[in-house]
Amino acid sequence: MSFIATPQSLHFEAPLPLQSGASIRGYDLTYETYGQLNAERSNAVLICHALNASHHVAGIYEGQARSEGWWDNMVGPGKPVDTDRFFVIGVNNLGSCFGSTGPMHVNPDTERVYGADFPVVTVEDWVNAQARLLDALGIQQLAAVMGGSLGGMQALSWTLQYPERVRHAVVVASAPNLSAENIAFNEVARRAIVTDPDFHGGHFYQHGVVPARGLRIARMIGHITYLSDDVMN
Repeated sequence: MSFIATPQSLHFEAPLPLQSGASIRGYDLTYETYGQLNAERSNAVLICHALNASHHVAGIYEGQARSEGWWDNMVGPGKPVDTDRFFVIGVNNLGSCFGSTGPMHVNPDTERVYGADFPVVTVEDWVNAQARLLDALGIQQLAAVMGGSLGGMQALSWTLQYPERVRHAVVVASAPNLSAENIAFNEVARRAIVTDPDFHGGHFYQHGVVPARGLRIARMIGHITYLSDDVMN
């Protein structure tokens, strides 16, 4: 049986330098925790989410049907990531649409919704933001960092950016980079979105619409790249 999960949020006023050379300040990170942090603060496990997931890794939301976290079969009391042993943290990435600051939020420097002006963020940027959250929670070293797909790329990046802060890394269905073919497929998916008439140069929130048709096509293209030829057959 799933437990009740409660989202939390932390505000960070100090600018976060980004790989692009830009920075972002006054941002919020939405996260959830499960289990208890031990006295030594040594049992924390960070779980990084994939492209279309969020901080809601496990448990359910009270009063909401079918609200199980995306890895609820893996995380919880007595499960492979046992919350009776570990303090598990799920963080929503910057730029997401599930709570952390992203294009739908207000830019504190302009007092207008970011839209297309939201800065480009990378795997390294997400890891740096997660490290700041761990600092705020008083966690110096992780027992493990885990993730699948884009989350696995973050887990790999943790071992490169903060090797002294990670004792174990569990990387599932992931890679350190993309092939030229995969980059090409992603560009086609992006073009499907930006050529949707409802995209409005990325400022679609101002028009009260979303580029849903382009997003559907992009998701179809993306899903093809997630499957091998044998699996597709």
